[in-house]
Amino acid sequence: MSETIQQLLRERADDDGIAIRWGAESSTWREHVAESSAVAAALLGVADRARPMHVGTLLGNTPDMLRAMAAAALGGYTLCGINDTRRGYGLLQDVRRAECQLLVTDAEHRPLLDGLDLDGVRVLDTSSQEWADLLAAAGPLAPYREVEAMDTFMMIFTSGTSGDPKAVQVNHLMVLFSGLNLQGRFELGPDDVCYVAMPLFHSNAVVAGWSPAVCAGATIVPARFSASRFLTDVRQHGVTYMNYVGKPLAYVLATPEQPDDADNTLRVAFGNEASDRDIDEFGRRFGCAVWDGFGSTELAVIITREPGTPPGSIGKGFEGVAIYDPETVTERAVAEFDGDGRLVNADAAVGELVNTTGGGYFSGYYNDPAANDERMRHGMYWSGDLAYRDAEGWIYLAGRTADWMRVDGENLAAAPIERVLQRLGAVNRVAVYAVPDESVGDQVMAAVVLRDAATLTPADLEAFLAAQPDLSAKAWPRYVRIAPDLPSTATNKVLKRELAAQGATAGNGMLWVREPRGTTYAAQESVPA
Repeated sequence: MSETIQQLLRERADDDGIAIRWGAESSTWREHVAESSAVAAALLGVADRARPMHVGTLLGNTPDMLRAMAAAALGGYTLCGINDTRRGYGLLQDVRRAECQLLVTDAEHRPLLDGLDLDGVRVLDTSSQEWADLLAAAGPLAPYREVEAMDTFMMIFTSGTSGDPKAVQVNHLMVLFSGLNLQGRFELGPDDVCYVAMPLFHSNAVVAGWSPAVCAGATIVPARFSASRFLTDVRQHGVTYMNYVGKPLAYVLATPEQPDDADNTLRVAFGNEASDRDIDEFGRRFGCAVWDGFGSTELAVIITREPGTPPGSIGKGFEGVAIYDPETVTERAVAEFDGDGRLVNADAAVGELVNTTGGGYFSGYYNDPAANDERMRHGMYWSGDLAYRDAEGWIYLAGRTADWMRVDGENLAAAPIERVLQRLGAVNRVAVYAVPDESVGDQVMAAVVLRDAATLTPADLEAFLAAQPDLSAKAWPRYVRIAPDLPSTATNKVLKRELAAQGATAGNGMLWVREPRGTTYAAQESVPA
């Protein structure tokens, strides 16, 4: 059995099954491996062996990106996925942090580099004659090295929802383990078609989209995510499997439902961060199974859903997964609930998700010792995610550590409030976060995006909140913004820090305010952000 992506791709060198579909074009695995080998040979031919063999990619979800990924594996060097939504100094900082000596881009993305100080970085444009000449002159591939399981395959930057992105060293074993696990779990094979519309510079697309397809010898359909084009793509290419991260299911569900939506080939959608309602609704509407789990780029804390997972829970953790108090470095208490399902001991039960056995598959952030020290404390991996666990071991997310709010002397977490608000039929997406109280502590604020053509009045919201037995009076949002959209990362994760920075009264959309300790909302004038 293969132990690296390098070995796995070599096994596809004589496979005449379809590897890639791109528009009306397609290529076999045999062709894909040969083309990718030529890319690797060309890049190694112009690289400086005295420097780290790091090749950056500033590309979208295209055959060029798929070839760059396969080339890195076959060539035995490290690929650095550069986030194509970064701009200016931030983009340059990522290239420098990863120590890229070569940067592969294309005509679409090349202008993003204009004006940046890329001294020491050779930029290669796949749409140029220079690139065509390099490939034509490339001889047989002599790999930079025969890689081992724990060697870095890619550097993948974190989403940056809670600070500057960090370059995670993603090893071959992590990618292979994830791909084989998902291939087996969903019985993927050569006849399957995998729709990869999440950005290939991010871990979700690599370990939950690309890797299962490579392991199965399935067909990959790279795409740029579009809610309106999603079903057309599925039908056109006969898609059977898709991956997602963040809010794509909610975006698709916001489009008008049609009577024949379930008339398609999709059988499995796998990802993380979808709400319970969206999981159920997407499965019903499109006639497929939806499996949502917990994941991060570091893959140090693994939690999986299984049959019987209660509503709101993300599942049970692998060995070593626990919930700890970061101050006392002790395990938090088991969550307790009242008869209405309300968490009654949040102060004692909510803590940080950790891996007590160490870093798991996490190989560290590249060139960032301070971030590594922050993640790996007391011999454990600290995720930065808040959670609580019930008596049966089911884990519930409570948000990021920055989502902890102190309201009238009581600790509240954002995620449970979000789960309640997502029950409201008019709501498509929601973010709950803290804004400063007028005197001390925090107040709860919610930014809400409604479903297309849906309406919501203050009275509707008041009636809904009053009918939720598991929502305490203090958890009622003091401020509610009915927003046209929510700021998000390239991986569809809401940027709460941008919302919080606007404060209670600045931002786009309608603003409703509840009087202190009251239950009535009144419209207020907001200041455009």
